[in-house]
Amino acid sequence: MQRRPSAAVLLLLFVAVWSTVTGDPQVNVLNIGCSQYKAPSPSTFFANLNATFADLRANISASASARFATAQQSSGSNPVYALFQCRDYLSAADCSSCLATAEFRIRNCSAANGGRVILDGCFLRYESSPFFDQTTLPGNQGLCGNRTATPAGAFSASAEELLLDLSTAVPQIENYFAAAEQGGVYGVAQCVRTVSESGCADCLQVAYGNLKGCPPDAEGRAVDAGCFMRYSDKAFFPANQTVDLAPYLKSGSSSKKGAIIGGVVGGVGFLLLLAIAGFLWIRWSRKHGKTERGDILGATELRGPMDYRYADLKAATKEFSEENKLGEGGFGEVYKGVLKNGKAVAVKKLTIANARRVRTDFQSEVKLISNVHHRNLVRLLGCSTKGPELLLVYEYMANSSLDKVLFGDRRGILNWKQRFDVIVGIARGLAYLHQEFHVCIIHRDIKSSNILLDDNFQPKIADFGLARLLPGDQSHLSTKFAGTLGYTAPEYAIHGQLSEKVDTYSYGVVVLEIVSGRKSNDVNLEPVTQYLLEWAWKLYEDDMLLELVDSSLDPNEYSPEEVKRVLEIALLCTQSTVVARPTMSEVVVMLLSKGGLVLQPTRPVFIDATSRVRGDASTSSKSSSASNAAYSNTQPSAR
Repeated sequence: MQRRPSAAVLLLLFVAVWSTVTGDPQVNVLNIGCSQYKAPSPSTFFANLNATFADLRANISASASARFATAQQSSGSNPVYALFQCRDYLSAADCSSCLATAEFRIRNCSAANGGRVILDGCFLRYESSPFFDQTTLPGNQGLCGNRTATPAGAFSASAEELLLDLSTAVPQIENYFAAAEQGGVYGVAQCVRTVSESGCADCLQVAYGNLKGCPPDAEGRAVDAGCFMRYSDKAFFPANQTVDLAPYLKSGSSSKKGAIIGGVVGGVGFLLLLAIAGFLWIRWSRKHGKTERGDILGATELRGPMDYRYADLKAATKEFSEENKLGEGGFGEVYKGVLKNGKAVAVKKLTIANARRVRTDFQSEVKLISNVHHRNLVRLLGCSTKGPELLLVYEYMANSSLDKVLFGDRRGILNWKQRFDVIVGIARGLAYLHQEFHVCIIHRDIKSSNILLDDNFQPKIADFGLARLLPGDQSHLSTKFAGTLGYTAPEYAIHGQLSEKVDTYSYGVVVLEIVSGRKSNDVNLEPVTQYLLEWAWKLYEDDMLLELVDSSLDPNEYSPEEVKRVLEIALLCTQSTVVARPTMSEVVVMLLSKGGLVLQPTRPVFIDATSRVRGDASTSSKSSSASNAAYSNTQPSAR
């Protein structure tokens, strides 16, 4: 028999909603949906659901600035994953009130194993499986008002301009939220914080498409699984909450549209003509204006990779001189180049075969990889295939690679916040490669030297496409896999079994390096250990994980609980059983969640230089069993 909250409990919850309202929690219901499937064990399900909602309430009330929270109860056969997010302009009290109302409403789903409710002021959703990376889903819609704004033409042009600007700017803004006012139109756009920048952009484009038919209606909303957009002719957020969108917009687009709006203030008859002209211009500019958006070289984002002349790149790198050499790896040497237009680039000479078939495959793969755009991935700008060597051209990263900052002459310059941002950024980049790009790309060689840092020390994953560029029988190591011992998952190093969880394992090792400031193959940790992962596991068993923290970090700048949670997430990523490792989108969610981990890591296996799985003598049979389970559960992934 299904357990539902009693009428008394619901009444108390309802009273609590309205008694805590101190302002305007904006609890107008826009969308409610319940899964058609019921939880198999209602009593366990309700217990998990109640615990999850309690965690959400605790996380939101824990800080006056908290506007977002995730929680999960994943044990047993009735797991519950939940996410809540307020509009950033709500006060703390109004946000809590909106959560209470959303929870009250969503309980109408009874024992359904999934549900979501979208209010003007907040969003609440729960499911029986992880969903935090989802952006746009069937059921997305625009909700237009029933009141017409005046003057209709000017308002419509201003509304469409504001919505277009919001959809462009918000994916680039921290926390994916902005409120703005333009031409007497007030608007907001928001994405769920756990999605990627590109996922946010895609979701808001759908939202914009759902809303652009609403004007001249005086207000409208667009709802979706991963984003929200709203406009109105009346202010619905405080004046001090607005954001200047101009820095996030491409130069020229706003000024052109602003000229249109400025010309619409003439006589009544002329107003209509200009409004029609404005509509036509905006639609034309949306269709054709994208070709004006250029990268740092002036190449457009839609033409695919630029084909550079070999002679130009040779000259840009001073004939691949030693003074311009940035480094080298298994795939080839990298040089700094300065193009004729003054832009700095990184040029990689590939050490792969030069047969005609290889060149043909190379060009098709470069075309694919050049369309991979994410703020945490190094941008592939183009290539050269006409010279004696195959060359790749990347954006140049001024702060070099993560390993040089962690272990080189610049060791210790990163504080905890910067390190945490690097950890989250790498996870976001991998989640995009694995699950959000239309082709799953497995890096196969995640390590600190393949993480580059931009001017603000934000991480960008490099060489993510080289695993695809290499012919199947080629590798940059003398082994049968493309990777680096110390970072490579055992099932791949020993058996060649490849899945995206190989990258998850390597990511876990890199996180240990970032927190500890030690190399993964540091042999001077203790007399009884050889690798960083082993040392971390011993400290975890002894409940002494904080001993791993880099001594150069200021203890006053980090929370011990946060650091410990990050280290536990790293250990989860390095578990022997492939299916036990989280996906990278799940890692992002865990990193951004403030509560403790529900899952506990299990002992990994360790690989020595002879590629043998080993563990402590007391656990060797257990480790071997776990290793075999990992191999049998791994699904090989096609290149």
